[in-house]
Amino acid sequence: MDKVMLGNRIRLARKDAGLTGEKLSEMCNINAAYLRQIECGAKMPSLPLFASLCEALDVSPSYLLADALPSSGNRDLDALLELCKNASPQQIDLIAFLLNALAQYLSR
Repeated sequence: MDKVMLGNRIRLARKDAGLTGEKLSEMCNINAAYLRQIECGAKMPSLPLFASLCEALDVSPSYLLADALPSSGNRDLDALLELCKNASPQQIDLIAFLLNALAQYLSR
């Protein structure tokens, strides 16, 4: 797994949530310097810390791990996943809302 990509996604999610590094580190009970090391890719969070980051940032683990997930072999699904890989958490919420609305409309 690429620590730099994971760190970048954590940083993007933190900024998207309007949190400072200090606030996020406080929410996860770690020191701010350690969070900065994670965000720059120098350190890898432990599994319990990873879960705590997901909860504090209100993002799914798959969002933070999107760059490490393998492709499915389905071109349309892979294109959608690639779109989501480059989206912020707020953009993913909007994509999910639109897809749910479209699915409901089409199931009539």
